[in-house]
Amino acid sequence: MQSLKVGFDRTIITPPHGTPISGYFFERLATGVLDDLELNTFAATDGKTTLVLLCADLLQIQQPRMDYYRKAVAEKAGIPYEAVFICCTHTHTGPDIGKGEEYFTNWERTLVDYMVSSAQRALDDLADASIETARGRVERISFIRRYRMKDGHVRTNPGVGNPDILESIGQPDETLQLIRMKRQGKRDVALVNFQVHPDVIGGTLFSADYPRFVRQTVEQALDQQVYCIYLNGAQGDTNHLNTAPLPGESNGLTEQHFDAVRGYEHSKNMGRAIGGEAVKIYGRAASQNPLPLRFLQKTVRVPSNQANPKDLSEAHRIADLHNSGHDDQLPWSDMELTTAVAEALRMVALEHGPEYYDLDIAAITLGDVAILGIPGEPFTQIGLQIKEQSPFAMTVTCCLSNGSEGYFPMKEAYDEGGYEARSSFYKGGVAEIIIEQSVQLLKELHRS
Repeated sequence: MQSLKVGFDRTIITPPHGTPISGYFFERLATGVLDDLELNTFAATDGKTTLVLLCADLLQIQQPRMDYYRKAVAEKAGIPYEAVFICCTHTHTGPDIGKGEEYFTNWERTLVDYMVSSAQRALDDLADASIETARGRVERISFIRRYRMKDGHVRTNPGVGNPDILESIGQPDETLQLIRMKRQGKRDVALVNFQVHPDVIGGTLFSADYPRFVRQTVEQALDQQVYCIYLNGAQGDTNHLNTAPLPGESNGLTEQHFDAVRGYEHSKNMGRAIGGEAVKIYGRAASQNPLPLRFLQKTVRVPSNQANPKDLSEAHRIADLHNSGHDDQLPWSDMELTTAVAEALRMVALEHGPEYYDLDIAAITLGDVAILGIPGEPFTQIGLQIKEQSPFAMTVTCCLSNGSEGYFPMKEAYDEGGYEARSSFYKGGVAEIIIEQSVQLLKELHRS
Protein backbone atom coordinates (compact mmCIF):
# COMPACT_ATOMS: atom_id res chain seq x y z
CA MET A 1 0.00 0.00 0.00
CA GLN A 2 1.34 3.41 -0.96
CA SER A 3 1.99 6.03 1.67
CA LEU A 4 3.44 9.52 1.67
CA LYS A 5 6.88 10.12 3.14
CA VAL A 6 8.34 13.60 3.60
CA GLY A 7 11.85 14.78 4.50
CA PHE A 8 13.43 18.18 5.18
CA ASP A 9 16.81 19.91 5.18
CA ARG A 10 18.05 23.43 5.89
CA THR A 11 21.43 24.64 4.68
CA ILE A 12 23.10 28.02 5.19
CA ILE A 13 24.25 29.44 1.83
CA THR A 14 25.49 32.94 2.77
CA PRO A 15 28.28 33.98 0.35
CA PRO A 16 31.53 35.69 1.41
CA HIS A 17 31.83 39.44 1.89
CA GLY A 18 32.58 41.29 -1.33
CA THR A 19 30.14 39.21 -3.38
CA PRO A 20 27.96 41.35 -5.68
CA ILE A 21 24.39 41.86 -4.45
CA SER A 22 21.56 41.79 -6.99
CA GLY A 23 18.28 43.64 -7.30
CA TYR A 24 19.05 47.16 -8.51
CA PHE A 25 20.49 48.88 -11.58
CA PHE A 26 23.83 49.66 -9.99
CA GLU A 27 26.61 47.63 -8.38
CA ARG A 28 26.48 46.72 -4.70
CA LEU A 29 29.15 44.63 -2.98
CA ALA A 30 28.31 42.84 0.26
CA THR A 31 29.95 44.40 3.32
CA GLY A 32 28.46 42.11 5.95
CA VAL A 33 25.51 40.00 7.08
CA LEU A 34 22.28 40.99 8.82
CA ASP A 35 21.03 37.40 8.80
CA ASP A 36 22.07 34.25 7.00
CA LEU A 37 20.63 33.18 3.68
CA GLU A 38 19.10 29.72 3.68
CA LEU A 39 18.30 26.89 1.30
CA ASN A 40 15.19 25.10 2.57
CA THR A 41 14.42 21.75 0.98
CA PHE A 42 11.68 19.19 1.26
CA ALA A 43 11.54 15.79 -0.42
CA ALA A 44 8.48 13.61 -0.84
CA THR A 45 7.91 10.10 -2.13
CA ASP A 46 5.00 7.70 -2.44
CA GLY A 47 7.20 4.73 -3.26
CA LYS A 48 6.79 5.19 -7.00
CA THR A 49 7.43 8.88 -7.56
CA THR A 50 9.90 11.11 -5.73
CA LEU A 51 9.84 14.91 -5.73
CA VAL A 52 12.33 17.46 -4.40
CA LEU A 53 11.56 21.16 -3.84
CA LEU A 54 14.38 23.55 -2.98
CA CYS A 55 13.66 27.15 -1.98
CA ALA A 56 16.66 29.51 -1.84
CA ASP A 57 17.03 32.97 -0.31
CA LEU A 58 18.14 34.43 -3.63
CA LEU A 59 16.76 37.11 -5.92
CA GLN A 60 16.62 34.86 -8.96
CA ILE A 61 18.38 32.26 -11.09
CA GLN A 62 17.96 32.48 -14.84
CA GLN A 63 16.83 29.39 -16.67
CA PRO A 64 20.13 28.13 -18.14
CA ARG A 65 21.76 28.13 -14.71
CA MET A 66 18.58 26.79 -13.13
CA ASP A 67 18.62 23.88 -15.59
CA TYR A 68 22.20 23.14 -14.56
CA TYR A 69 21.25 23.04 -10.88
CA ARG A 70 18.09 20.99 -11.43
CA LYS A 71 19.91 18.40 -13.54
CA ALA A 72 22.68 18.07 -10.96
CA VAL A 73 20.16 17.45 -8.17
CA ALA A 74 18.16 15.04 -10.33
CA GLU A 75 21.22 13.01 -11.32
CA LYS A 76 22.40 12.61 -7.73
CA ALA A 77 18.90 11.78 -6.43
CA GLY A 78 18.17 9.38 -9.28
CA ILE A 79 14.94 11.12 -10.28
CA PRO A 80 13.76 12.87 -13.46
CA TYR A 81 14.87 16.45 -14.04
CA GLU A 82 11.23 17.60 -14.06
CA ALA A 83 10.72 16.19 -10.55
CA VAL A 84 13.15 18.79 -9.18
CA PHE A 85 11.52 22.15 -8.39
CA ILE A 86 13.76 25.10 -7.46
CA CYS A 87 12.38 28.50 -6.48
CA CYS A 88 13.78 31.73 -5.06
CA THR A 89 12.25 33.88 -2.35
CA HIS A 90 13.38 36.96 -4.37
CA THR A 91 15.26 38.77 -1.62
CA HIS A 92 16.91 41.94 -2.94
CA THR A 93 19.73 41.59 -0.40
CA GLY A 94 21.10 38.35 -1.75
CA PRO A 95 23.94 37.54 -4.17
CA ASP A 96 23.95 38.31 -7.87
CA ILE A 97 24.16 35.00 -9.74
CA GLY A 98 23.40 33.27 -13.00
CA LYS A 99 24.35 36.00 -15.46
CA GLY A 100 26.48 33.92 -17.80
CA GLU A 101 29.43 31.58 -17.84
CA GLU A 102 31.95 34.40 -17.50
CA TYR A 103 30.30 35.34 -14.18
CA PHE A 104 30.16 31.76 -12.85
CA THR A 105 31.86 32.44 -9.52
CA ASN A 106 33.35 29.96 -7.12
CA TRP A 107 30.42 30.59 -4.78
CA GLU A 108 27.97 29.68 -7.54
CA ARG A 109 29.84 26.44 -8.08
CA THR A 110 29.54 25.84 -4.36
CA LEU A 111 25.80 26.49 -4.57
CA VAL A 112 25.28 23.45 -6.77
CA ASP A 113 27.02 21.34 -4.10
CA TYR A 114 24.75 22.90 -1.46
CA MET A 115 21.69 21.98 -3.51
CA VAL A 116 22.76 18.42 -4.26
CA SER A 117 23.71 17.77 -0.63
CA SER A 118 20.55 19.40 0.74
CA ALA A 119 18.35 17.28 -1.50
CA GLN A 120 20.15 14.14 -0.39
CA ARG A 121 19.78 15.01 3.30
CA ALA A 122 16.07 15.67 2.79
CA LEU A 123 15.73 12.26 1.15
CA ASP A 124 17.60 10.68 4.06
CA ASP A 125 15.15 12.36 6.46
CA LEU A 126 11.98 10.79 5.02
CA ALA A 127 9.19 9.87 7.45
CA ASP A 128 5.54 8.87 7.04
CA ALA A 129 3.38 11.95 6.63
CA SER A 130 -0.11 13.26 6.02
CA ILE A 131 -1.19 16.57 4.50
CA GLU A 132 -3.50 19.29 5.79
CA THR A 133 -4.26 22.71 4.30
CA ALA A 134 -5.70 26.00 5.50
CA ARG A 135 -6.16 29.56 4.28
CA GLY A 136 -5.89 32.85 6.10
CA ARG A 137 -5.62 36.54 5.34
CA VAL A 138 -2.91 39.12 6.01
CA GLU A 139 -4.05 42.68 5.45
CA ARG A 140 -2.08 45.87 4.76
CA ILE A 141 1.28 44.16 4.33
CA SER A 142 1.32 43.91 0.54
CA PHE A 143 0.46 46.87 -1.70
CA ILE A 144 0.01 47.24 -5.44
CA ARG A 145 2.93 49.41 -6.45
CA ARG A 146 1.46 50.77 -9.70
CA TYR A 147 -0.51 54.02 -9.43
CA ARG A 148 -2.56 56.18 -11.72
CA MET A 149 -1.54 59.78 -11.24
CA LYS A 150 -3.81 62.83 -11.44
CA ASP A 151 -2.33 63.79 -14.80
CA GLY A 152 -3.44 60.40 -16.20
CA HIS A 153 -0.14 58.58 -16.56
CA VAL A 154 0.93 55.53 -14.56
CA ARG A 155 3.93 55.36 -12.24
CA THR A 156 5.52 52.56 -10.27
CA ASN A 157 6.47 53.53 -6.70
CA PRO A 158 5.53 57.23 -6.92
CA GLY A 159 6.46 57.85 -3.28
CA VAL A 160 4.77 57.82 0.11
CA GLY A 161 2.30 60.67 0.53
CA ASN A 162 2.66 61.86 -3.07
CA PRO A 163 -0.19 64.39 -3.54
CA ASP A 164 -0.35 63.63 -7.28
CA ILE A 165 -1.54 60.03 -6.73
CA LEU A 166 -5.09 59.41 -7.89
CA GLU A 167 -5.46 55.68 -7.13
CA SER A 168 -3.64 52.36 -7.07
CA ILE A 169 -4.27 50.09 -10.03
CA GLY A 170 -5.86 47.01 -8.53
CA GLN A 171 -5.86 45.28 -5.18
CA PRO A 172 -3.23 42.91 -3.71
CA ASP A 173 -3.92 39.25 -3.07
CA GLU A 174 -3.96 39.13 0.74
CA THR A 175 -4.61 35.37 0.94
CA LEU A 176 -2.16 33.23 2.87
CA GLN A 177 -2.05 29.52 2.09
CA LEU A 178 -0.67 26.86 4.40
CA ILE A 179 0.30 23.28 3.61
CA ARG A 180 0.99 21.29 6.77
CA MET A 181 2.86 18.01 6.40
CA LYS A 182 2.43 16.08 9.63
CA ARG A 183 5.25 13.60 10.06
CA GLN A 184 5.30 10.61 12.35
CA GLY A 185 8.07 10.87 14.93
CA LYS A 186 9.61 13.99 13.39
CA ARG A 187 8.95 17.70 13.14
CA ASP A 188 6.20 18.81 10.78
CA VAL A 189 7.08 20.58 7.54
CA ALA A 190 4.97 23.68 6.82
CA LEU A 191 4.82 25.46 3.48
CA VAL A 192 3.61 29.05 3.82
CA ASN A 193 2.56 30.91 0.67
CA PHE A 194 1.97 34.67 0.44
CA GLN A 195 2.86 37.28 -2.18
CA VAL A 196 4.85 40.49 -1.81
CA HIS A 197 8.28 41.70 -2.96
CA PRO A 198 11.11 41.06 -0.43
CA ASP A 199 12.75 44.43 -1.08
CA VAL A 200 12.22 45.92 2.35
CA ILE A 201 15.81 46.46 3.52
CA GLY A 202 18.22 47.69 0.83
CA GLY A 203 21.86 48.45 1.59
CA THR A 204 24.91 46.20 1.31
CA LEU A 205 24.33 43.63 4.05
CA PHE A 206 23.11 40.16 3.18
CA SER A 207 19.62 39.35 4.45
CA ALA A 208 16.81 36.95 3.56
CA ASP A 209 14.42 39.87 4.24
CA TYR A 210 10.92 39.17 5.60
CA PRO A 211 10.82 35.48 4.47
CA ARG A 212 13.36 34.73 7.18
CA PHE A 213 11.06 36.20 9.82
CA VAL A 214 8.07 34.29 8.48
CA ARG A 215 10.00 31.07 9.02
CA GLN A 216 11.34 32.19 12.38
CA THR A 217 7.93 33.29 13.66
CA VAL A 218 6.24 30.03 12.72
CA GLU A 219 8.95 27.82 14.14
CA GLN A 220 9.34 29.70 17.41
CA ALA A 221 5.60 30.08 18.03
CA LEU A 222 5.05 26.36 17.46
CA ASP A 223 7.77 25.37 19.94
CA GLN A 224 10.27 24.21 17.32
CA GLN A 225 7.98 21.34 16.38
CA VAL A 226 7.82 22.41 12.74
CA TYR A 227 10.17 23.40 9.94
CA CYS A 228 8.83 26.25 7.83
CA ILE A 229 9.47 26.97 4.14
CA TYR A 230 8.25 30.26 2.68
CA LEU A 231 7.05 30.17 -0.94
CA ASN A 232 6.60 33.61 -2.47
CA GLY A 233 3.63 33.94 -4.84
CA ALA A 234 2.57 36.30 -7.62
CA GLN A 235 4.41 39.39 -6.44
CA GLY A 236 5.39 41.17 -9.66
CA ASP A 237 3.26 44.28 -9.10
CA THR A 238 3.42 44.50 -5.29
CA ASN A 239 5.76 45.65 -2.55
CA HIS A 240 5.85 46.90 1.05
CA LEU A 241 5.35 50.58 0.24
CA ASN A 242 2.10 51.95 1.63
CA THR A 243 1.64 55.38 0.04
CA ALA A 244 -1.09 56.34 2.55
CA PRO A 245 -0.09 54.66 5.83
CA LEU A 246 -2.27 54.67 8.91
CA PRO A 247 -0.67 55.61 12.26
CA GLY A 248 1.99 53.04 13.15
CA GLU A 249 2.04 51.31 9.77
CA SER A 250 5.37 52.88 8.80
CA ASN A 251 7.11 51.76 11.97
CA GLY A 252 10.54 50.35 11.19
CA LEU A 253 10.90 52.20 7.88
CA THR A 254 13.77 54.47 8.83
CA GLU A 255 16.28 54.41 5.97
CA GLN A 256 16.30 55.68 2.40
CA HIS A 257 17.90 53.15 0.06
CA PHE A 258 17.81 53.53 -3.70
CA ASP A 259 14.30 54.79 -4.57
CA ALA A 260 12.29 54.14 -1.41
CA VAL A 261 12.12 54.16 2.36
CA ARG A 262 13.18 50.82 3.85
CA GLY A 263 14.08 49.23 7.14
CA TYR A 264 15.15 45.97 8.78
CA GLU A 265 12.64 46.38 11.60
CA HIS A 266 9.79 46.74 9.12
CA SER A 267 10.95 43.52 7.45
CA LYS A 268 10.60 41.86 10.86
CA ASN A 269 7.12 43.34 11.27
CA MET A 270 6.04 41.92 7.91
CA GLY A 271 7.46 38.49 8.68
CA ARG A 272 5.72 38.40 12.04
CA ALA A 273 2.40 39.39 10.49
CA ILE A 274 2.60 36.71 7.79
CA GLY A 275 4.03 34.06 10.10
CA GLY A 276 1.54 34.95 12.82
CA GLU A 277 -1.38 34.30 10.49
CA ALA A 278 0.11 30.91 9.59
CA VAL A 279 0.37 30.09 13.29
CA LYS A 280 -3.23 31.18 13.86
CA ILE A 281 -4.62 28.77 11.27
CA TYR A 282 -2.11 25.99 11.89
CA GLY A 283 -4.36 23.99 14.20
CA ARG A 284 -7.39 24.45 11.94
CA ALA A 285 -5.98 22.82 8.82
CA ALA A 286 -8.19 20.31 7.00
CA SER A 287 -7.00 16.91 5.88
CA GLN A 288 -6.28 16.38 2.17
CA ASN A 289 -5.61 13.28 0.11
CA PRO A 290 -1.77 13.21 -0.18
CA LEU A 291 -1.45 10.72 -3.05
CA PRO A 292 -0.36 10.19 -5.73
CA LEU A 293 2.69 12.37 -6.35
CA ARG A 294 2.95 13.82 -9.83
CA PHE A 295 5.02 16.30 -11.80
CA LEU A 296 4.75 17.94 -15.20
CA GLN A 297 6.56 20.65 -17.14
CA LYS A 298 5.53 22.30 -20.38
CA THR A 299 7.20 24.86 -22.62
CA VAL A 300 5.19 27.89 -23.70
CA ARG A 301 6.24 30.11 -26.62
CA VAL A 302 5.56 33.85 -26.26
CA PRO A 303 6.40 36.79 -28.56
CA SER A 304 9.15 39.18 -27.56
CA ASN A 305 8.60 42.89 -26.94
CA GLN A 306 10.75 44.36 -29.70
CA ALA A 307 10.87 48.12 -30.08
CA ASN A 308 9.53 50.22 -32.89
CA PRO A 309 12.64 50.96 -35.01
CA LYS A 310 12.04 54.70 -34.72
CA ASP A 311 12.59 54.47 -30.94
CA LEU A 312 15.95 52.71 -31.10
CA SER A 313 18.16 55.77 -31.51
CA GLU A 314 16.90 57.30 -28.26
CA ALA A 315 17.06 53.93 -26.53
CA HIS A 316 20.74 53.59 -27.47
CA ARG A 317 21.45 57.10 -26.16
CA ILE A 318 19.84 56.34 -22.78
CA ALA A 319 21.49 52.94 -22.51
CA ASP A 320 24.92 54.34 -23.41
CA LEU A 321 24.67 57.08 -20.78
CA HIS A 322 23.58 54.57 -18.14
CA ASN A 323 26.24 52.01 -19.01
CA SER A 324 28.96 54.68 -18.88
CA GLY A 325 27.86 55.83 -15.43
CA HIS A 326 26.20 59.07 -16.52
CA ASP A 327 22.66 58.69 -15.20
CA ASP A 328 23.00 62.27 -13.95
CA GLN A 329 22.71 63.42 -17.56
CA LEU A 330 19.26 61.89 -17.90
CA PRO A 331 16.19 64.00 -17.00
CA TRP A 332 14.68 61.59 -14.47
CA SER A 333 15.24 60.48 -10.90
CA ASP A 334 14.37 57.55 -8.61
CA MET A 335 11.89 55.05 -10.04
CA GLU A 336 11.20 57.10 -13.18
CA LEU A 337 14.91 56.92 -13.99
CA THR A 338 14.93 53.17 -13.37
CA THR A 339 11.89 52.77 -15.63
CA ALA A 340 13.40 54.76 -18.49
CA VAL A 341 16.73 52.93 -18.24
CA ALA A 342 15.12 49.49 -18.02
CA GLU A 343 12.96 50.24 -21.04
CA ALA A 344 15.96 51.42 -23.07
CA LEU A 345 18.04 48.40 -22.10
CA ARG A 346 15.17 46.12 -23.14
CA MET A 347 14.85 47.82 -26.54
CA VAL A 348 18.58 47.60 -27.21
CA ALA A 349 18.78 43.98 -26.08
CA LEU A 350 15.98 42.97 -28.44
CA GLU A 351 17.09 45.08 -31.42
CA HIS A 352 18.12 41.99 -33.38
CA GLY A 353 15.65 39.54 -31.83
CA PRO A 354 14.72 36.97 -30.86
CA GLU A 355 11.12 37.22 -31.99
CA TYR A 356 9.97 34.61 -29.46
CA TYR A 357 10.93 33.20 -26.09
CA ASP A 358 10.25 29.75 -24.65
CA LEU A 359 9.13 29.72 -21.01
CA ASP A 360 8.97 26.58 -18.87
CA ILE A 361 5.99 26.24 -16.55
CA ALA A 362 6.23 23.39 -14.05
CA ALA A 363 4.12 21.88 -11.30
CA ILE A 364 4.41 19.21 -8.67
CA THR A 365 1.36 17.76 -6.94
CA LEU A 366 0.78 15.80 -3.78
CA GLY A 367 -2.70 14.33 -4.09
CA ASP A 368 -5.17 17.22 -3.82
CA VAL A 369 -2.44 19.87 -3.48
CA ALA A 370 -0.57 21.52 -6.36
CA ILE A 371 2.53 23.72 -6.36
CA LEU A 372 2.86 25.63 -9.64
CA GLY A 373 6.10 27.34 -10.64
CA ILE A 374 6.22 30.42 -12.87
CA PRO A 375 9.72 31.29 -14.19
CA GLY A 376 9.66 35.02 -13.48
CA GLU A 377 7.66 37.75 -11.77
CA PRO A 378 3.93 37.32 -12.33
CA PHE A 379 1.38 40.05 -11.64
CA THR A 380 -1.17 39.49 -8.87
CA GLN A 381 -3.96 38.62 -11.28
CA ILE A 382 -1.96 35.73 -12.71
CA GLY A 383 -1.83 34.04 -9.32
CA LEU A 384 -5.46 34.80 -8.54
CA GLN A 385 -6.82 33.51 -11.83
CA ILE A 386 -4.73 30.34 -11.76
CA LYS A 387 -5.87 29.56 -8.22
CA GLU A 388 -9.50 30.24 -9.09
CA GLN A 389 -9.46 27.98 -12.16
CA SER A 390 -7.32 25.16 -10.76
CA PRO A 391 -9.08 21.83 -10.15
CA PHE A 392 -6.99 21.13 -7.04
CA ALA A 393 -8.19 21.67 -3.48
CA MET A 394 -5.25 24.01 -2.97
CA THR A 395 -2.94 25.49 -5.58
CA VAL A 396 0.15 27.39 -4.50
CA THR A 397 1.66 29.65 -7.16
CA CYS A 398 5.39 30.38 -6.85
CA CYS A 399 7.37 33.15 -8.54
CA LEU A 400 10.97 32.80 -9.79
CA SER A 401 10.61 29.03 -10.07
CA ASN A 402 12.85 26.95 -12.34
CA GLY A 403 13.91 30.16 -14.08
CA SER A 404 13.93 33.95 -13.90
CA GLU A 405 12.81 35.34 -17.21
CA GLY A 406 11.49 38.77 -16.22
CA TYR A 407 8.14 40.44 -15.58
CA PHE A 408 4.81 39.05 -16.74
CA PRO A 409 2.36 41.99 -16.67
CA MET A 410 -1.34 41.76 -17.47
CA LYS A 411 -2.27 42.91 -20.98
CA GLU A 412 -3.84 46.20 -19.89
CA ALA A 413 -0.61 47.21 -18.13
CA TYR A 414 1.07 47.68 -21.51
CA ASP A 415 -1.42 50.41 -22.38
CA GLU A 416 -1.20 51.95 -18.91
CA GLY A 417 2.60 52.00 -18.62
CA GLY A 418 4.81 51.71 -15.55
CA TYR A 419 8.14 50.02 -14.89
CA GLU A 420 7.07 46.39 -15.22
CA ALA A 421 5.39 46.64 -18.63
CA ARG A 422 7.93 49.05 -20.11
CA SER A 423 10.82 46.78 -19.08
CA SER A 424 9.20 43.44 -19.92
CA PHE A 425 10.83 41.40 -22.67
CA TYR A 426 7.40 40.02 -23.67
CA LYS A 427 4.56 41.52 -25.64
CA GLY A 428 1.21 42.21 -24.06
CA GLY A 429 -0.70 38.95 -23.69
CA VAL A 430 2.11 37.02 -22.00
CA ALA A 431 0.24 36.92 -18.67
CA GLU A 432 -2.90 35.61 -20.30
CA ILE A 433 -0.90 32.89 -22.09
CA ILE A 434 0.70 31.86 -18.79
CA ILE A 435 -2.69 31.69 -17.08
CA GLU A 436 -4.25 29.59 -19.84
CA GLN A 437 -1.32 27.20 -20.15
CA SER A 438 -0.89 26.85 -16.38
CA VAL A 439 -4.54 25.92 -15.92
CA GLN A 440 -4.28 23.40 -18.76
CA LEU A 441 -1.20 21.89 -17.13
CA LEU A 442 -2.96 21.61 -13.76
CA LYS A 443 -6.04 20.02 -15.34
CA GLU A 444 -3.85 17.48 -17.09
CA LEU A 445 -2.15 16.58 -13.83
CA HIS A 446 -5.51 16.34 -12.07
CA ARG A 447 -6.92 13.99 -14.71
CA SER A 448 -3.88 11.73 -14.43
